[in-house]
Amino acid sequence: MATFPGAERPDEGPAKRFSDDLIGLDPADPEAKAFAEHLDRMERERPGYTVEGYLDGVADFADSANRASGEQRFLAVLVVTLILLGVLISVWFGLGEIIGVLFG
Repeated sequence: MATFPGAERPDEGPAKRFSDDLIGLDPADPEAKAFAEHLDRMERERPGYTVEGYLDGVADFADSANRASGEQRFLAVLVVTLILLGVLISVWFGLGEIIGVLFG
């Protein structure tokens, strides 16, 4: 079997998991590593309806928002701002109800 540069399989990480997809690419190439990480994000299976699954989703959103630029970054910031505003309003009304029950 003939060998060529980049044919060896990496020892760890997403590049190992997708080594068959990356045959012929230089394993030290930043673009090949980024492609392997992209494939890993696309095919990763998270536990459904668990705290860990939700936190992984939030971490992926934060990572992609940090990589975004322009309109996509503005939209990500807007989504986070609206979520935080909703939480703040809910807490405000909840505390108002609690104070009203205790002292009213």
